[in-house]
Amino acid sequence: QAQWVESGGGLGQPGGSLRLSCQASPTIFKQMAIGWYRGNQRDAVAIIGPDGYTTFADSVKGRVSASRNEAANTVYLQLNDLKPEDTGVYYCNLVPPSDNWGQGTQVTVSS
Repeated sequence: QAQWVESGGGLGQPGGSLRLSCQASPTIFKQMAIGWYRGNQRDAVAIIGPDGYTTFADSVKGRVSASRNEAANTVYLQLNDLKPEDTGVYYCNLVPPSDNWGQGTQVTVSS
């Protein structure tokens, strides 16, 4: 089973930035599209393809970037111009997601 370890969340101020990280087990990370998901509904926020191609939800488009480091089995989500609606627990998983989820990392945007 894949192992997902998300980190980097915290309290951010509106207009601020946060960088989230997700380390995955090597066996599942290679050549796989990885998604960032948010909240209880696990809404997809960003997808990073194996070639680094990225797509984003309309709610974050223009404020978010994503990248991956194959050597470190890690994907990143850079959240800029934070808004209160960015608040939630962020998870990473495959695309489409498997049933195996990590603990996620909490992002809270508040002044």
